[in-house]
Amino acid sequence: MGLGIDVRNRMAKRAAREIGTGMIVNLGIGIPSLVSNYLEKDTKVMFHAENGVLGMGESPKEGEENPMLCNAGGFPVGTVQGAAYFDSATAFGIIRSGHLDMTILGGLEVSEQGDLANWIVPGQRVPGIGGAMELAQKAKKVIVLMSHLNKKGEPKILPVCSLPLTARACVSMIITDMAVIAVTPQGLVLKEVMTPYTVNDIREKTAATLHVGDGVAAF
Repeated sequence: MGLGIDVRNRMAKRAAREIGTGMIVNLGIGIPSLVSNYLEKDTKVMFHAENGVLGMGESPKEGEENPMLCNAGGFPVGTVQGAAYFDSATAFGIIRSGHLDMTILGGLEVSEQGDLANWIVPGQRVPGIGGAMELAQKAKKVIVLMSHLNKKGEPKILPVCSLPLTARACVSMIITDMAVIAVTPQGLVLKEVMTPYTVNDIREKTAATLHVGDGVAAF
C-alpha cells in the first residue's frame, strides 16, 4: 500500500524546512515534487529540473496549467520571477559542474553509510536512471524522501543496500513517513519522529544501526 496524500505532504513540508534563501535545488519525481508547495513565502529559491527549467514555482491551479511547462516527472509547474528555460544538455551541465546546493530524491534503499539505491529493482522494467546518478554525486546536499518500509513491510534503511547503487556515501538526510534521520560520520542519528510513532517503533523498523540524538522532536 502506498503512502496517503496527507503523509506525503507532511514529508514534503518537512523537507522544505531544509531549504534556505538563495539556494539552487533539484526536486526528484514523486514525493519530492511536492516540496515547492511548502516553502515559506519569504524564501527565495530557484528550483531546477533535468528537463530544462530553473525557477519552478508552486503547482498551478486546475485549469491554469501550461501544457508546455512541466517538471522532470511530466507534471505541470508554475514559475517564479527570473525563471529560465534551456535544453537538457545545459540542465545536466549545471548538475555536473556542482552548482546545485541541494537535491531531494526518492529512494528504494539507503545504507547506514549513506549509500543510495533509487533507480532499479532487478527484474522490473524501468525507463532508466535519469539524472539520479549525477544528482546524487554532484549536489552539495542530498536528502532522500521515501517510505520507511517497502511494499513487503521490510526496512528500506539497511546496513548495506541490496539493490544496485545509484551512488555511494552521498545521502545527508533521510525523511520517511516515520522519522527524520541524519547521516553522519558516526552513523545514522534519529532526529525527529513523525506522530503517532515512537522512538522504539523507528528502531524496530530500521535494519541499520540507529543512534538516538538528544531531544528527539516530533513532526
